[in-house]
Amino acid sequence: MEIRIGVQNVSREIAIDTDMSADAVTKAVDAAVAGGTLDLTDAKGRRVIVPGAALGYVDIGEETKRRVGFEA
Repeated sequence: MEIRIGVQNVSREIAIDTDMSADAVTKAVDAAVAGGTLDLTDAKGRRVIVPGAALGYVDIGEETKRRVGFEA
């Protein structure tokens, strides 16, 4: 699933592709807004950590299913 994170006072957004479920991401965002940090791991094992107070928005995309075959 693709997640886009907007950080306050930063013109570029952070985009990551993760294997986490939408519910897990939502819980992480709620905990960050309540006074912590948003700590997410992407599909390649890299971590993204953003202070909760600096979050502008978090856009959670659809969960993607694995593709089979030759798709363009």
